[in-house]
Amino acid sequence: MVQRNLISTFSIIAYDPESKEHGVAVQSKFLAVGSMVPWARAKVGAVATQAWGNPSFGPKALDLLEKGKSPEEVIEILKASDPGIDYRQFAVIDAKGRTAAYTGSECSDWAGEITGKNYSVQGNVLVNEKTLQAMADSFENSRGALAERLVKSLRAGQFAGGDKRGRQAAALFVVKEGGGIGGFDDRYIDLRVDDHPQPIEELSRLLKLFYEQRDN
Repeated sequence: MVQRNLISTFSIIAYDPESKEHGVAVQSKFLAVGSMVPWARAKVGAVATQAWGNPSFGPKALDLLEKGKSPEEVIEILKASDPGIDYRQFAVIDAKGRTAAYTGSECSDWAGEITGKNYSVQGNVLVNEKTLQAMADSFENSRGALAERLVKSLRAGQFAGGDKRGRQAAALFVVKEGGGIGGFDDRYIDLRVDDHPQPIEELSRLLKLFYEQRDN
């Protein structure tokens, strides 16, 4: 039986070659989406797994990247491992910023992805394809900290159409080597809005609070 947990979502995965950070940002009409979609590992890469999501793709993809597989190879290996692959949507970026993404034929319309230099945007159950184009344009034309660029991309996607079903949750996950508290792990920014009428705005508020407390 195919497990079906519909994560109607738009997300972005990205790499900043200057800061060596990998990050994922996501917004969805799905409670606590941050517990399902974003995965990342410093100096390895990042993954977003969504639609009728298979969360095991996150750690599996990162392990494969760490073993030297390319994003395209990771996609093909995971596709071959899952009988429900037509219902999945996922994207992978590696330590060099190379990307690959897959949208299954059974993902709910509108669904698709755009991959570019150091990023990939993907979504399903979207109002239209303009959501992803707006996200891609925002990321390509923005400057500054990776976390801020990721949130700006989400905001652009929401403004262009977003999720057909509405808004509920958002998350931001950024890793870098030694980025965690005390330098003991790579978890630099891990912010989640589990249930909120304006999740992207709340995520932006939390990011601002993170910077304020970090700098004090």
